[in-house]
Amino acid sequence: MQNRRGFDGDHRYMLTVSGLAKRYPHQGRVRTLFENLSFELGPAERLGVLGRNGQGKSTLIKILGGVLAPTNGAVRWNMRSSWPLGFSGGFQGGLTGVDNIRFLARIYDRPIAQLMESVEQFAELGESLTMPVKHYSTGMRARLAFGLSLAIEFDCYLIDEVISVGDVLFQEKCEQALFGKRADRAFVIASHDMNFMRQKCQRGIIIDNGQFWLLDDINEAVDLYTDICIQTEARRAADPLRA
Repeated sequence: MQNRRGFDGDHRYMLTVSGLAKRYPHQGRVRTLFENLSFELGPAERLGVLGRNGQGKSTLIKILGGVLAPTNGAVRWNMRSSWPLGFSGGFQGGLTGVDNIRFLARIYDRPIAQLMESVEQFAELGESLTMPVKHYSTGMRARLAFGLSLAIEFDCYLIDEVISVGDVLFQEKCEQALFGKRADRAFVIASHDMNFMRQKCQRGIIIDNGQFWLLDDINEAVDLYTDICIQTEARRAADPLRA
């Protein structure tokens, strides 16, 4: 089920998702997270991805970021996209934080010294940058990923709950760096925080039980998602074995 929205802006700078599907084997059966998902995202647009745990929010973000391959469909980027913020699978665990920064500097053709200084200042990892990343905590890896994502400028940022990384001051620092200094960028955001989604997003995709809903108003998306969660909990309470 979907409500598609056309994009009337400059098609040279946008994300186009066409007929996207993700299925995988689960307990001897094939589970479908979503199928025939299509949408467009233009410059400075903010799209929220809503869904209960395990329904496919993070999977969609990783597919958009090139981390996972879809079962069917295509993702076409005509603007520069970040990797999923907070996702650290792209790091080489045996290398130090410093060596990973150098590696990405070469990939993105950025001055190593400039990138190093930017990441050091933002991530606040100090001497931990000289440690192999495999010894980092989840939060430290996310800080490094976040610092790198902001050290390299992108047209669209993919976010999966990463604002929750670190203490309150660091979270505020992340939010200002993203939504203050980069207010003119596009965002695709997956989050369980509905107040955050209402404040930061314009549109919403809900993924639930193999279906999706694409709505042009984030408030309508949050309201519908809330209703879906209430109905799911009611079914679970009535019949725990089938919910």
